[in-house]
Amino acid sequence: MAENYLLGMDMGTTNIKANIMDTKGNVIATASRPSHLIFPAANQIEQDANEWWDNAKAVFKEITTTAGKEIVENIRGISISSHVISLLPIDKKGNPVRNAMIWMDTRSDEELNYITDTLGFDHFVSIVGGQPSTAFLPGKLLWFKKHEPEAFAKTEKLLQANGFINYKLTGEMTIDLDCASRCQCLDINSLTWSDEIAKVLDVNFNALLPQPSKITDIIGTVTEEAAAETGLVSGIPVVAGCSDAMASMYATGLSQLGEAGESSGTTSLVFVGSPVQSRSDVPVVTKPCAIDGMPYIFDGPINASGASIKWYLDTFGQADKEEAEELGINVYEYLNRKALEVAPGSDGLLFFPYMLGERAPLWNSYSRGMFIGMSLNTERKHFVRSVFEGTAFALRHVMETIKEAGGQAECLRITGGGSKSRTWSQIKASMLHMPIYILDERSGDVPFGDVLIAGTAVGVFSDLTQTIKELIPVKEVIEPVPEWEAVYDKLYPYYLDMYQHLDADLRSFRTTVDNI
Repeated sequence: MAENYLLGMDMGTTNIKANIMDTKGNVIATASRPSHLIFPAANQIEQDANEWWDNAKAVFKEITTTAGKEIVENIRGISISSHVISLLPIDKKGNPVRNAMIWMDTRSDEELNYITDTLGFDHFVSIVGGQPSTAFLPGKLLWFKKHEPEAFAKTEKLLQANGFINYKLTGEMTIDLDCASRCQCLDINSLTWSDEIAKVLDVNFNALLPQPSKITDIIGTVTEEAAAETGLVSGIPVVAGCSDAMASMYATGLSQLGEAGESSGTTSLVFVGSPVQSRSDVPVVTKPCAIDGMPYIFDGPINASGASIKWYLDTFGQADKEEAEELGINVYEYLNRKALEVAPGSDGLLFFPYMLGERAPLWNSYSRGMFIGMSLNTERKHFVRSVFEGTAFALRHVMETIKEAGGQAECLRITGGGSKSRTWSQIKASMLHMPIYILDERSGDVPFGDVLIAGTAVGVFSDLTQTIKELIPVKEVIEPVPEWEAVYDKLYPYYLDMYQHLDADLRSFRTTVDNI
């Protein structure tokens, strides 16, 4: 009997990557291509959807060539995830009307303020299940309609990045429920497009946006034309897919209530399952979930976790790099060792990791990174431990907010580059009062999450929880250090209060600086 294979692709912001994997989780073929950002003007960040397709085709061709004909003929399903949210208008012929405005694009501040002022901030949040942001679709769509009316008039549908590739593969214009719920155009209570938000924008969402499909719905099959362009075989089922955030959650192996997951990289994505959605006044994102027994997911994105450590190295770390080289060890292992030379609490040095503003749970683009508590006795190693601790304080802030929303977790499953730092993980365990599960190396790879979704959708994986236990084993359990726990409990209130005391000044300060 022929082996079954699955294909997962992630359309990341700066990189498109795909894997062909077998049902045991082994990677048969993998390939990636970089994606380029376009900066038309200040606060405007776009991508060319035609480049998305060119890169996707190149990746498909490479992995199908590597895998060989026999394996490609036994690919049972394809699932694609992508960064969200983009505004990508498509005309009646299926061609992009303009470049995609991606999630990083912040040009629509004025339009977003108009929308929330018209609907009322709290009411808007109660509809969409999250805090308003220019990252999402309403502000972008109103800006597009107002500033590019001729292009808007040509628009047949609005698609996300994964939806565009799905369209190229199948000929069907679709959106998955996960991406739909992240657009902030969907009523999270009814899971239908919001008539109230559409009315404020003076558009018809039911005409502009496809009706959402469940992430495990099969939305079509690879066409003969797409097969010729990609090296795939026509007739392979294509699954609706999801955001890169949701695929990351699958890749952490989060499959049941009582667990939390963190995809720890440049940024961190934190996930906790819940039987109910959060109250509208709690600043976490509530999303529907396709996993049995876990109808909702609370997720909290942290902007600059690993990025803060990289920033330290790039800015202050030349001596650390040289000393690590002399010792013959990786510089990140060197940082782990130096951090352990400092007592918990970093001798009073507190780091606020808001280097890119912050999403959950502050949702404040004006916030900025800070060190508070420096003295003439502060050494490099204090900064290292303080960065580890400050990012862990931010993680605790997210987890406490999720707990307030109704999510419960007794352990944290960590994947990604951040999971390689045992010191950082032990700080997190002590900060959260829970064990940290370090997962097998193949976990955390977003296309692996896509493979799990594809396999579930086509019936290759009949029991997702059991599949995850088999394919994503726990490599190590890191327990809290009681002495560290006591220190962090004393310092955490200062982490919260100091930021709150400075918030108004930081906002006015950023406005002043931006206008100098």
